[in-house]
Amino acid sequence: MRIVDAWMQHPTLRFLRHDMFEPLWRWTGQVVPDEELPVSRTLELMDEAGVQRGLLSAWYDATGPLISNDEVASVVKAAPDRFVGVASVDLRHPTAAVHELRRAVNELGFRALRIVPWIWGLPPNHRLYYPLYAECVGLGIPFLTQVGHTGPMRSSETGRPIPYLDDVALEFPDLTIVGGHIGYPWTQEMIALATKYPNVYIDTSAYSARRYPLELVDYLRGHGRTKVLFGTNYPMITPKQALTDLADLKLDDEATELFLEGNATRVFALNGGGVA
Repeated sequence: MRIVDAWMQHPTLRFLRHDMFEPLWRWTGQVVPDEELPVSRTLELMDEAGVQRGLLSAWYDATGPLISNDEVASVVKAAPDRFVGVASVDLRHPTAAVHELRRAVNELGFRALRIVPWIWGLPPNHRLYYPLYAECVGLGIPFLTQVGHTGPMRSSETGRPIPYLDDVALEFPDLTIVGGHIGYPWTQEMIALATKYPNVYIDTSAYSARRYPLELVDYLRGHGRTKVLFGTNYPMITPKQALTDLADLKLDDEATELFLEGNATRVFALNGGGVA
């Protein structure tokens, strides 16, 4: 079965060594590498778990690009059949951010925008996001964001789905939204939004299958089977770690295919055409 990873990074050392990620390395017991990670290593870990394609994102914060859009583009160029670019921008400068998003989509071929709210300390219904939402609709690309508590030592409030993401879905009904990291401890809020809005989805990045909340597993098995995408948050979690206990969820064949590939293929238009 083909697998698409909806949330991953090919990290730079700037990204890996940023102090905001120190708690994640401490919790996982991983050691930060001393040199840049080769693209071949990321592909090797994808192959180990049978992941065919990965949505590879840039990262920006107030210090600048931790993984720039051009760095993502260079990785995609190295393996264009395996990676799909996801843009990020500096949220503080809306005009420049819109121009950079257009460049990433129109010149670099990226398929989505991702903004992580806790980096900026601003929930997704803040006015600085709104020009980007309008541009995403115009470009026909999804908006990806983080929902749920924050692993790094930053406020978790920006990741609460209701009211923040609820406001965005109401005001931009044509915007496709993917809430990454499940939404825990507000998983039921995220499920409510994905059920309420045709264009709102959930991805499971940052969680291995054995840690999915029961309410999400029930949603995956039932009427939410078209609304949940598989993701890893690599390099924090490898594809193999994320998938090891998938069989224990007891998903039927249709739900498994939609979760691992079908939903992401539709949402990100990986076979051509427009987004879901």
